[in-house]
Formats: sequence, C-alpha cells, structure tokens
Amino acid sequence: MLAGLSPARRRVVLVVIALVLAGAVVLGVVLVQRTSAGEAEPAAQDRLGPVLLVPGYGGATGALQTLADRLAASGRDATVVDLPGDGTVDLAAAADVLDAAATAVLARTGDPAVDVVGYSAGGVVARLWIADGGADVVRRVVTLGSPHHGTELAGLAASLAPSQCPVACRQLAPGSELLAALNDGDETPAGPSWVSIWTTLDRTVTPPDSARLDGALELPVQSVCADSRVGHGELPRDRLVQQMVLAELAAGAPVELGPADCARLS
Repeated sequence: MLAGLSPARRRVVLVVIALVLAGAVVLGVVLVQRTSAGEAEPAAQDRLGPVLLVPGYGGATGALQTLADRLAASGRDATVVDLPGDGTVDLAAAADVLDAAATAVLARTGDPAVDVVGYSAGGVVARLWIADGGADVVRRVVTLGSPHHGTELAGLAASLAPSQCPVACRQLAPGSELLAALNDGDETPAGPSWVSIWTTLDRTVTPPDSARLDGALELPVQSVCADSRVGHGELPRDRLVQQMVLAELAAGAPVELGPADCARLS
C-alpha cells in the first residue's frame, strides 16, 4: 500500500503509525501501573514501628492498657485507641477512628508502618480498616479472640432482644451483611502479615473457632499450653497470651509456637 504513495505522503503515513504505536505503549504502561497499584506492597518485616491496640465491643480500654504497658516495657511505642460510642456503633465508623489514629502516630514517629492488635471486635475493626485502604501502612496484624465469622451471642441478642443489640452487636451476628462482605474473598489482604490468637474456652465468641482467619497464622492458646484456662475476657491480661503477642510482634515473619514454647512463655 505504501509503495503506491509519493515519498512525502509515505513519510506522513509512517509518522502517524509511529505516533499510534507510541500511544499504545504509553497506555499499556499506565494500565500495568494501575493494576499493580491495586495491591499493597508488603511492609518491611524487620522494622518495628508503633503499635495500635483496638478494643472490642463495649470499648473498655483497661484490659488492653495492661497489654500496652507490657509492650511499652519491652521498648515498643504502644497506644490504645478510643473507639466511638464505647465500641457499640457502626464498626465502619470505628475503622475510620483507627485510620485517624494510625495517621497521627505515623506523623508523630516518622515510621512507615504500624502494628495492630485487635481484641475481640477490635480485630474486625482492624480488618475493615485494612480492607478499605489501610494495608499500605500496616506491618503486622494480631487479633485476640476476634469473632471474624460472628458470634452466636450477638445473633441471639439480635433476634431475642433487638432493642438491646446496638449496631455493632447486629454486625457481629453470624452472617451479618458486614461480615459477609468482609469475608467474601481474601480474608487476609496483601500488605500486612496476619496472626490470630484465640482460646478454645471462649464463651463470648461462640463458637470459639469463629476466630479462625483464612491466611493467618492460627495460634489457639491451648496449642501452646494445653492446660491454659484463659477465657475471652482475660486474653489481654494473661501472661502467656501477652508473651505470645510480644513474640508475634517481634522483627521478622510471624513465628510458629507450640508446646515446646509453653514453659518459656508462661
């Protein structure tokens, strides 16, 4: 086709073709960049930043403050996050508060990432925040007795005494709209590394293995010390559990723990 054109017109056609090809290359690069930007890059596992501790339903901070003090004694910058409405309002609103707390602590310390410890419903709050964009600034997530798949107690409250079951209570019922959306697909998005610590004797998160989180390192307390009698409410204060949390928040990847570690951690 080009052979039948004059030299001048042939040059024009070749220039147009070159421009079209160059545009296609640029577009391809942009699309690749946009696709790659959808997943968070894993945080550096050997750099220890501040720790944010997120309370559970009811918002009480006392139990977590004990764990925060233990972390501070080990040299970590540890802050307990105050949740709105005593932790009984929309858990998505609590995730917004966690986002603001992370922004503030990273601005204060100059670190690139935080560690998050979510106790009970606080673990669900942490997951909501990370799923909504927080993955870029989190190195490690440790959940303590978190009802990742709901708790039957909330389900009973929602059905038998709905006036006594606020928004967060209804959201923690098995099969709630919030939990169904959160657990649809990848339960542990890329970016942070994940650990779930829970007790087989939990009477608040029922069944206890609702705390299982697909893709996380699973650590029932009794898999480390079989005779542990720790219940849901004692998780943040229990010495063994505190030692497990410290081990999992150390530099490097999450560590497998088992019966051989019981005496050392107790």
